Amino acid sequence: MDIFHSDFDLFAHAHQRPPDFAADGRPWRTWLILGGRGAGKTRAGAEWVRHVACSDAKARIALVGETEHDVRSVMIEGASGLMAVHPRSEKLQWYPTRRRIEWPNGAIAEVFSSENHEGLRGPQFTAAWCDELAKWRQAEATFDMLQFGLRLGERPRQVITTTPRPIVLLKKLMADPTTALTRAGTVANALNLSASFVEQVFARYKGTRLGRQELDGEIVEERADALWTRAGLESCRVAAPPELTRIVVAIDPPASSKRGADACGIVAAGRAGDGTLYVLEDGSIAGASPQGWASRAITLWRKYEADALIAEINQGGEMVSAVLRSIDSGVPVTTTRATRGKYHRAEPVSQLYEQGRVKHAGNFPALEDEMCDFGLDGLSSGHSPDRLDALVWAVAALTFAARPEPRIRQL
Repeated sequence: MDIFHSDFDLFAHAHQRPPDFAADGRPWRTWLILGGRGAGKTRAGAEWVRHVACSDAKARIALVGETEHDVRSVMIEGASGLMAVHPRSEKLQWYPTRRRIEWPNGAIAEVFSSENHEGLRGPQFTAAWCDELAKWRQAEATFDMLQFGLRLGERPRQVITTTPRPIVLLKKLMADPTTALTRAGTVANALNLSASFVEQVFARYKGTRLGRQELDGEIVEERADALWTRAGLESCRVAAPPELTRIVVAIDPPASSKRGADACGIVAAGRAGDGTLYVLEDGSIAGASPQGWASRAITLWRKYEADALIAEINQGGEMVSAVLRSIDSGVPVTTTRATRGKYHRAEPVSQLYEQGRVKHAGNFPALEDEMCDFGLDGLSSGHSPDRLDALVWAVAALTFAARPEPRIRQL
């Protein structure tokens, strides 16, 4: 192994070196490395894990990525992963079938993913490396389970390496006084990247929203081309709705119930006598079986004494209605089918917001994150806007569909 790989301290960038203290002046618990693509985040994480393991025979380390495949292909076997940063003399042993790495001195690392946050329930660690946290599907739940497991040794610590996105969890970590934050753009590591790559991506994306996020490592709170803005949503917020003449619960079912699949969007909304619409609750659920999300939707329907369940059936066809009625045969299911793209369905709903005709009766962070990140090309993460889809169906059902005789109720 050449000196470039064997002595990282000689050439490491400032943002790749562990800080001494957190924002509050005390030793850090969380080291958050925010950076653009190719900024050297993975190398920094792998080198830190190497140092922890080689200096502590009792180290028990969690390696957490979006998927187990990501942990293996990027964090362990990748060009800047753990296998690459260890010289042969350290004899790192990687057992893929056991999802486990062992060091000669007895230190151990185990693989986990955001697809199965329950897998973190039980194990305990002295340290953790979390990669690309901003794109984890179940970020809050996975991170919470990890925190309960970081309980070994005198000072459990974790390193988080990620390209930033405006998710609630990341903003909480940035504001946490126990966090040490380093950040860098792609240009900081340009000498270690393909010159043609650097030239092309900067020529195409520099100064754009995507470029600010993916190259400069900035948190872009909302997209310039998004159909909704943060300020607009804040202006439509109310503490509670008035009397409502009609309430619906809308469902956007996932195409699959497999682990890591899209969430099931479930949103309750109602219409007041003056025609104003009120979003009442975001009950969306991820990783549930058809019976699981159907039960959640019917629970919301009963809670609000809703008039109907609006179910989009492009993915599941008549199975959607059948699953709902298998739980409660009396539930009034209205099915709808998408004939236009998501953006074109959402656009008239966003116009209702601009006209002040839709209010949010409370705070719905996950839903509102999708709304302010939804543009012509969908969500910046590439994931399906499940919560937003359900919202669109609910608003459309209350606004554009035929209206039956109202039943007034007070929430």
